[in-house]
Amino acid sequence: MVVRIRLARHGRRNLPFYQIVVANARTGRNSKPIEKIGSYNPIPDKDGNKLINLNFERAKYWLTVGAQPSEPVEKLLVKADLLPQAPKPWMETAVKKFKG
Repeated sequence: MVVRIRLARHGRRNLPFYQIVVANARTGRNSKPIEKIGSYNPIPDKDGNKLINLNFERAKYWLTVGAQPSEPVEKLLVKADLLPQAPKPWMETAVKKFKG
């Protein structure tokens, strides 16, 4: 069973709100998850900050067990210093073409 850490969209039209969930990779976006580990509000507040609530212990646990984060969640985890920033495969090929 492939487990993914991904975003589940909630809210209404033009006002999205996301739950950071651990779910089976074959299930739908908003289907019942295995566990909710946080939330993400992409709309900035009055100070211009986007709100991210994340249970670090559970996120670390699921990463060590082998859960694969989706790309948006991977960006959030890199900002939270839970994952190292890894270069993308297309960047490596671009560097090789540039060098010679």
